[in-house]
Amino acid sequence: MGQTISLTAADGHRLTAYRADPAGAQRGGLVVIQEIFGVNDHIRGVCDAFADDGYRVVAPALFDRAEPGIALAYDADGMTRGRALKAELGWDGPLADVAAAVAALKNDGPVAVVGYCWGGSVAWLSATRLAGLACVVGYYGGQIVDFKDETPRCPVLLHFGETDAAIPLAAVEAIRAAHPEIPVHLYPGAGHGFNCERRADYHPESARLARQRTMDFLAEHMGAVDNKLS
Repeated sequence: MGQTISLTAADGHRLTAYRADPAGAQRGGLVVIQEIFGVNDHIRGVCDAFADDGYRVVAPALFDRAEPGIALAYDADGMTRGRALKAELGWDGPLADVAAAVAALKNDGPVAVVGYCWGGSVAWLSATRLAGLACVVGYYGGQIVDFKDETPRCPVLLHFGETDAAIPLAAVEAIRAAHPEIPVHLYPGAGHGFNCERRADYHPESARLARQRTMDFLAEHMGAVDNKLS
């Protein structure tokens, strides 16, 4: 369904992205932010599924700043390499790449962001540091708690697994305490990466419920956006 496109960030960096467009009526634009495994088959499948539901979707290849074209396996080696790339990139470059993806979609209507794993944390920072977004959804962003004192500029929805060994329940509660206005859902029996069918912690029941909540949230907030992208 999708195709590879090229984006240019504000700092001049050129990156690839996966784009999927709906066959029929369009609901708006959606930027999907990758896990630490790159824009792989799973992320492309996520994009295709959102496109089937009417969204124009772009998933920027955030790892292109360090190693263009990389997609990692869901194993120990892939996790180690992905964590190293994440640490190498920091936050400013990935956020610039997300902003480029938003810009590629914004002329055709409202744009939202959905991120998974590392992308869940990048999604949170997109909500607090980028303007012009209709809403943001973050799945199991392990570093959101480090930035919990930042204020979102748009509505946010967060999903966490109750048995996630990488994100302590105390961190989830700290986020809730800092932002009682934000819906923060905790899924019993779900670990880290519960939305990904390629991972050992895939939890189908939680994935289905989280997706339904995400779809409802997007439908609620993909109306007109007053503030302009900056």
